[in-house]
Amino acid sequence: MSLYYESAPFLGHAALKSQVFNSQTLKSTPKQVFALVSEASKWSIILKEVIENSQLLVSERKLTPGVALLLVHDLLLTKKGVAAPESHPLRLAVTRHKARLHAELTKARVRRGFASMEDLRTHVNSNSSLSSQSEAGQSNKTPPESLTKQFSHPRWVRINTLRTSLDEQLSTTFADYKKVDSIDCLLEETSGATVQKILHIDKHIPNLLALLSSSKLSKLTAYQNGSIILQDKASCFPAYILNPSPEEGDVIDACAAPGNKTTQVAALLQHHSPPKPTSMVWACERDKGRSVSLKMMIDMAGAENIVNIKAEQDFLKLNPEKPPWDTVGSLLLDPSCSGSGIVGRDEMLNVVLPEKQINVSDKSKSLKRKRVKPEPTHISEDLEEELVTDEGGSTKLSARLDALSTFQLKLLLHAFQFCKARKVVYSTCSVYGQENEYVVMKALDSPIALHRRWRILRRDEQVSGARAWPIRGDRDFCQNLSGADGAHELPVIAESCIRCEKGTVEGTQGFFVAAFVRDDDRNESHAGGSDPLSATASLVANVDVCKLQKETSDTDSEWEGFSDEE
Repeated sequence: MSLYYESAPFLGHAALKSQVFNSQTLKSTPKQVFALVSEASKWSIILKEVIENSQLLVSERKLTPGVALLLVHDLLLTKKGVAAPESHPLRLAVTRHKARLHAELTKARVRRGFASMEDLRTHVNSNSSLSSQSEAGQSNKTPPESLTKQFSHPRWVRINTLRTSLDEQLSTTFADYKKVDSIDCLLEETSGATVQKILHIDKHIPNLLALLSSSKLSKLTAYQNGSIILQDKASCFPAYILNPSPEEGDVIDACAAPGNKTTQVAALLQHHSPPKPTSMVWACERDKGRSVSLKMMIDMAGAENIVNIKAEQDFLKLNPEKPPWDTVGSLLLDPSCSGSGIVGRDEMLNVVLPEKQINVSDKSKSLKRKRVKPEPTHISEDLEEELVTDEGGSTKLSARLDALSTFQLKLLLHAFQFCKARKVVYSTCSVYGQENEYVVMKALDSPIALHRRWRILRRDEQVSGARAWPIRGDRDFCQNLSGADGAHELPVIAESCIRCEKGTVEGTQGFFVAAFVRDDDRNESHAGGSDPLSATASLVANVDVCKLQKETSDTDSEWEGFSDEE
C-alpha cells in the first residue's frame, strides 16, 4: 500500500510536519502520513528490538527496515491494524509473524519493568528515553525511574473567566488535584506507574494552570462548555501584555484564528468593566476555513457578545481612518510565522531502524549474493535542504524567513497607522531573530513609527507577570540590526522583549512578544516633508501577501497543547 511506501522516507527527517504537508507527490493524506511517522518514531527503539529478535527481515527479505517499522507499529499498536486489505502482500508479510512479534513485544515490555502495555504506552507517549533497563536480558520488576520525570512539557489550561472563575474551577473540576509550588515539582510528583492528579497555579499569567501532559481533559464538562481552554503559557503573554481596558477603545485581533488569544482579550475587557464591557474586540481572519473554526471557539467560550468576527477579512485592507476602525485603541498581531517554536514541530524525531540480518543457515548462499545495503536513516539530499537551522542555514530557509519577516513587518506597520491606537502587541511562535527582534527594530526605525512617536513598551511599564518573566530579547541580534547612529537604546529594547524557549524548565513552547506604545497626539500633518505612509509602504512593497498566507495556512495554526490521544 502506498501509505507505508510513502511514509518510510520521512523517518528520521527534521522539519517533518512542513515536509509532509508541503509535499506535492503524496497520494495518501498528509495528516495520515504525519501521524504514522510520528507515532512509529516514538516506538522505534522498542520496535527495532521486536523486529530484529523475531528475525522478520530475515524471513521477509523484500521488506525494507523503514517499511517494516511502520507495518509492525500498526500491527501491534493500533486498534485498526495494518491499513491494507487482508490479501495485500504487505499485510501478509507481517500478519503471518504476528504471534512471534507479539511475544517479542511482551519481552521488551518486561525488560523495561512495565507491568502492562498501558504503563509502557504512557511512558512512550511522554517522550522519555526508552533505553532498556537490562540489556543483558535480566528482568527488572520495578518500574523505571523515568516515570518520575517523564513529562518534559506540561499541559497548560487557561481558566475562561467569561464563564467561570479560578476559585470555582479549583473547587469543582480540580477539587481532587494536589497543588504544587513549581513546574519542577509538577514534573517530579508521580508515584509508581500511576500518575497523580496534580497542578501548579502559574505565577506569571493570571488564571492559568499547569497539569501533567497525560491529563485527560476532553471529556470534562468544564472543557466541553468552554470553562477551561487549552492554551500554552507562552501564547497567553500577548493578550496579557496588551491588557486592554474599555476606556482605551476597541481592540483588533488582526490574525484571530483559532481564537484562544481573542477570547482571552475578551475576558480581560470584561474583567475591567463587568458585567459587559463598553468596548469590543474585532476578530479578523482572512481564511474562510479558519473563520469557521474561529466562530466555533468564540461561541464555545461565551465571547459572542464582546467579539465581532470579521470572517474572510484581510487586516491589511482595513482603512485605519474610516469607521469603525478610527476608534480602535489597541491591536494584537500574531501573524503567520515559521512555527519553529511550537513543541514537536520541525524537530528531528529520533528514529532507530532495525538492521537487515543474514540467516546463519544461508551464509554460504549469501557469499554469492550482492550485499544488501541497509536502508538510510535520512531522506534524499533535495529534501535535506529544507532543514530549518539557525546557523549556516540553507538558501531556502533564508528566502523563507525573508518573506515571512517582510510580511510580518507589513502587518505591524499597518497597525501603526490606526489613528487612535495607543498600544500594539506583536508576537510569533518562532525562535528566529529574523521574525522577532529584526521586525521590532525595522518597525521602530520606520517613518510611520518615528512620525507618530511609536516606541517599545519598556519592561518596567509592563504588567507585573510580564515584568517578572526572566527570559528577554536577544541583545546581540538587536545590536547587529542597529544603524551607525545608535538611535535606539538597544539594551532597553532587548530587555523590553519577551522570549519563551521550548525545552526549558519553564515548560513553554518557543515564543516572542513585543509591545509598542504611543506617548502623545502629535500633529500628523505632512506639509513640508515626505509622506511617512508612502515611505513606509516602500519598505514592504515586494512581498506577495496572498501567496505567503496561502503557503502558511496549513502549518501555522497555534499549538494548543497535547491532545488526549498523544
